[in-house]
Amino acid sequence: MQDLRKKSWRTAWYKSFTKYWQLYLLLIPVIAYYVIFKYKPMLGVQIAFRDYKLRRGMWGSEWIGFKHFQRFFSSYWSGVVIRNTLIIGFLSLIFCFPFSICLALIFNELRSQRFKKTMQTITYAPHFVSTIVVVGMMTAMCSPSTGIVNKLLLRLGLVEEPLYFMGSSRYFRFMYIYSALWKDGGWNAIIFISALAAIDPSLYEAATVDGASRLQQLLHVTLPSILPTIVIMLILESGKVLNVGYEKAYAMQNDLNMSVSEVISTYSYKQGLEELQYDYATAIGLFNSVISFAMLITVNAISKRASETSLF
Repeated sequence: MQDLRKKSWRTAWYKSFTKYWQLYLLLIPVIAYYVIFKYKPMLGVQIAFRDYKLRRGMWGSEWIGFKHFQRFFSSYWSGVVIRNTLIIGFLSLIFCFPFSICLALIFNELRSQRFKKTMQTITYAPHFVSTIVVVGMMTAMCSPSTGIVNKLLLRLGLVEEPLYFMGSSRYFRFMYIYSALWKDGGWNAIIFISALAAIDPSLYEAATVDGASRLQQLLHVTLPSILPTIVIMLILESGKVLNVGYEKAYAMQNDLNMSVSEVISTYSYKQGLEELQYDYATAIGLFNSVISFAMLITVNAISKRASETSLF
């Protein structure tokens, strides 16, 4: 019976291949890309468990087990970078994720299509601005001597003396989150705008006939319709809590805000590329990836049990 099933499966696959062989050929570049650039580099994960020497190579270096992980967790910076990463990651999730949903809902309520398209373009255009350029803009605008922000605060009487936003640990997280809202808020809202466009208009017509106001339509038609999309995106974002990108954090970092700006990615970057400790940096990166994967699986399981909506 089992042999018969295998034979029927092979026959079905052969017929499918002979009929759609052009489509199967189109898969070759995609598969090659993932094998070469995604799966093959995963062999380098074993560097985290070796005393890596460049002249010996990956396979010739001595196997030392969890020594690099023990070194990381026993160091002073382990607690600092993990705490900073979690705080920035959760702040980004708490503020940036709902902001994109609210932005999409606002666009959905606009009646003028021309104004709606214009506002969408204005909000997602900053996504294409380089992170370094964004940090440079913040540095120039928030400069204590020539920045327009300090001049405006002084003119309004909100402060008595200029504030050094970029050089103070007190304002670092605020600047990081605010810049993320401006740069990626509109871009992240696109997926929710697409979900809103897929809602059946007859649902709104029925709600209008029943006498529902626009707020009631929002609460009882719009939000329930896009709830599966929100849950899926929340699961994906939860897996990124520890993956705070090093580019902006590193560009905004200085000696005055190091206590709150040093995150796992910047610490790993410095240890690997500046200190040339590739094995130690790989161990830190592997720890980050494993915890992120565990968080993704956990949130997905909770979502599946609570709302029956999940990635898998």
